[in-house]
Amino acid sequence: MKNILVLGGTRFFGKRLVELLLDEGFKVTIATRGKTKDDFGDRVERIQLDRENKTSLMKAVAEGREWDTVFDNICFSPQAALDACEVFQGKVRRYILTSTLSVYEPAPRKHKENDVNPYIYPVTLGVKDDFPYGEGKRLAEAVFFQHADFPVAAVRFPIVLGEDDYTGRLEFHIDHVKQERPMGIPNLKAEMCFISSGEAASFLDWLRKQRVEGPINACSQGEVKLSELLRWIEKETGKKAVLTNQPQDEDKSPFGVPDSWLMDTGKAERLGFEFLPLRAWLPALIGKLSAER
Repeated sequence: MKNILVLGGTRFFGKRLVELLLDEGFKVTIATRGKTKDDFGDRVERIQLDRENKTSLMKAVAEGREWDTVFDNICFSPQAALDACEVFQGKVRRYILTSTLSVYEPAPRKHKENDVNPYIYPVTLGVKDDFPYGEGKRLAEAVFFQHADFPVAAVRFPIVLGEDDYTGRLEFHIDHVKQERPMGIPNLKAEMCFISSGEAASFLDWLRKQRVEGPINACSQGEVKLSELLRWIEKETGKKAVLTNQPQDEDKSPFGVPDSWLMDTGKAERLGFEFLPLRAWLPALIGKLSAER
């Protein structure tokens, strides 16, 4: 039986990933801070740790243990990445890092993996609070690909959406439209890509079975202009979106980007993964969330 470790497996797509792995009959260990309860019962082993503390990581997951696959959903800094490289040396057959679209800057074209090459990206060490989110992830990737002695893949996800999204980013827009509350979106013509929490989990599980290393983009098929996204919400709510050029901080859209923010998924598709069309699930999700609010 394969021994799989999920760092951060009690919320959102991490939780969905654990369910998939359990359904496939694997021995799964989840390692988190222990602050979020789960409903896995005795089907998983639980480890409590501080991902930003090397000693905690070493004591919790590495001493005397070996792993077929490690999924790391909670690495946000180059120091945390370096700690993992040292702690898991000789103890893991495959390491899959959850990374992000945020390693790229918004641009009017689809980004390919080589647009940010972690194999040559200059490394500056530091902890999570030392860097903006995107830079922290760029540096974490760079550390893994330049220092790990085990195979690593880094999945660059866009914003992940779903009924189980605890951040409420899509709900922000639904609530603002429903309440006719002004919100700020700097560029309605900007196009964005997304992925559902279910598809994100499925992609991670699929990637476990592949031999690919390096960064790999993953998002649903297609993109949507923010103006069209608002029209979908308006259709479901029966209200018109109210926009302002001078929003309060709490009214600034989580999707408020200056330009389009897209990824090319050709690498994953050539390896055989078939992404769902964005329009096959996002309008339906908007409808469901709107009906519940």
